[in-house]
Amino acid sequence: MKICEIFTSIQGESSYAGMPCTFIRLTGCNLRCLYCDTAYAYEEGMELTEAEIISEVELIGVHLVTITGGEPLLQEETFRLTERLIGEGYKVLIETNGTMSIKDIDSRAVIVLDIKTPGSGMWEEMDLSNLDYIKPTDEIKFVITDREDYEWSKDVMHKYNLGSKCQVFFSPAFGILLPESLVKWILEDRLDVRLNLQMHKYIYGSDRRGI
Repeated sequence: MKICEIFTSIQGESSYAGMPCTFIRLTGCNLRCLYCDTAYAYEEGMELTEAEIISEVELIGVHLVTITGGEPLLQEETFRLTERLIGEGYKVLIETNGTMSIKDIDSRAVIVLDIKTPGSGMWEEMDLSNLDYIKPTDEIKFVITDREDYEWSKDVMHKYNLGSKCQVFFSPAFGILLPESLVKWILEDRLDVRLNLQMHKYIYGSDRRGI
């Protein structure tokens, strides 16, 4: 597998925000979102075997593991790695951009599915058939860049009844939309979503890698 980096930090997003977490960041992405904060993962990385990856995770010794990217599902080996990690007793989150099928991911993993908004420039690439495979333990995230994105995301949420499928998170695009503005809209609409802030960026800053 081509791995961009393996590091330990706190999980900065999702319902697991604030928890110590080991991140396995895979190289490669099929999208080019306008607000991308991990463009270095498009190409950078080294080839590691599944055994080498698991050995590194074991040495780190943190129970929660996030497989991310880039887009981790571009590499078929991700499915087997997920099974192995869960079999070894790790809690595994998979952060995916919503363009690749999640159908065959181990059902014990937690999928954090990003639905790209118009503000990302990548909405048309989404595979909405993934919504048929979302489990109650999974999570869906919208990254909001402006009021238009917010209204669009709200419509998608209601159209597909996402609130009944799993937890839904609205996240302000860091450095683009003020969290205060997004909170105001959510409260005005009494919207049943959870605010998602990229906690690691508030702690370490937006440019630091391996956090």
